[in-house]
Amino acid sequence: MNWKEQAATSHYQTAVAIQQALMAKNIEEAEYGIGELAEALGRSDKRALRSQLTRLMAHIIKWHIQPERRSRSRIAGISNARIEIEGILEDEPSQKRNLLQLWEKSFRDAKKLARDETGIEPKISGLTQEDVFEQEYFFN
Repeated sequence: MNWKEQAATSHYQTAVAIQQALMAKNIEEAEYGIGELAEALGRSDKRALRSQLTRLMAHIIKWHIQPERRSRSRIAGISNARIEIEGILEDEPSQKRNLLQLWEKSFRDAKKLARDETGIEPKISGLTQEDVFEQEYFFN
């Protein structure tokens, strides 16, 4: 079995195949499958974290470059992405180390998303963790 391909395709089906290998007493095969499944799950969690971090940063960048478009909807987008990230980190505390690794790439991607959505080139050079996770954004 190609465990790498299987794990990339379906975590559930990989777990079923591992169970079948164990039932057939094919321990070595099952161990290899478990290793590939663990790696695939880690990649999936990292992708989810990167996606939410990029989305959150894009909302914050748009907040800064379009003050005339500030709205409750933007605030809700920021809050929602923060909640999602918090959930990921609660479920998988080991993802906290990935947060810093993903920071710059997520910021670059967020700037591109904000530019594509608004038509405005963001002149913001970076976001701090305080900007992203602690700053309160209010709509007046």
